[in-house]
Amino acid sequence: MNGLIGKKLGMSQIFAADGTLVPVTIIQAGPCTIVQKKTDQRDGYTAIQLGFGTRKLQRASKPLIGHCKKADSAPFAVLREFHTDDIDQCEIGGTVNVATVFAAGETVDVIGTTKGRGYAGVIKRHGMSGFPGSRGTHEYFRHGGSIGNRSFPGRIFKGKRMAGQYGNTRVTTAHLRVVDVRGEENLLFIRGAVPGARGGVVIIRKAAVGKK
Repeated sequence: MNGLIGKKLGMSQIFAADGTLVPVTIIQAGPCTIVQKKTDQRDGYTAIQLGFGTRKLQRASKPLIGHCKKADSAPFAVLREFHTDDIDQCEIGGTVNVATVFAAGETVDVIGTTKGRGYAGVIKRHGMSGFPGSRGTHEYFRHGGSIGNRSFPGRIFKGKRMAGQYGNTRVTTAHLRVVDVRGEENLLFIRGAVPGARGGVVIIRKAAVGKK
């Protein structure tokens, strides 16, 4: 298994063996239940679908209830697929714990949804400087300024930094180091910041090969 589903609990700090203070993000990683097995013969690829969290029965659709019932479980809040090379050893309804997937010292990629900050201007969203506070500036202190040219190109280029939705996007923070794994508590201590608010769902995967 190359990953797990978890919930961000918040940040803290712990002491390393050499006495240095390490800032960590605490994640409740699992336990996750195996809901479905994807095979090359039937689906064209090999993967395991894991379920995490609980969902109220009245807030779950009938297809979801029937799908999770195959694993003898109530509807899950989150379903995600992960690659595995040992699909024959995985049984539907089985449990995957954090201690069986991750170990202290290895690097992981964490996927989460950043905090939504609503509709923001260019100064807050992109860090622009704005206009001078004097020298004839009137009612134009926090505007974005000019956004185009003359008849050529006669349009605004895609990706122009302007006001708009700030945050609430899927972000991957790559190559974070695992400081400690506490299997009995299903806790994962990762050095550094993880995207999202406290209580948000995150995906923890083993670091992709080839990145630095």
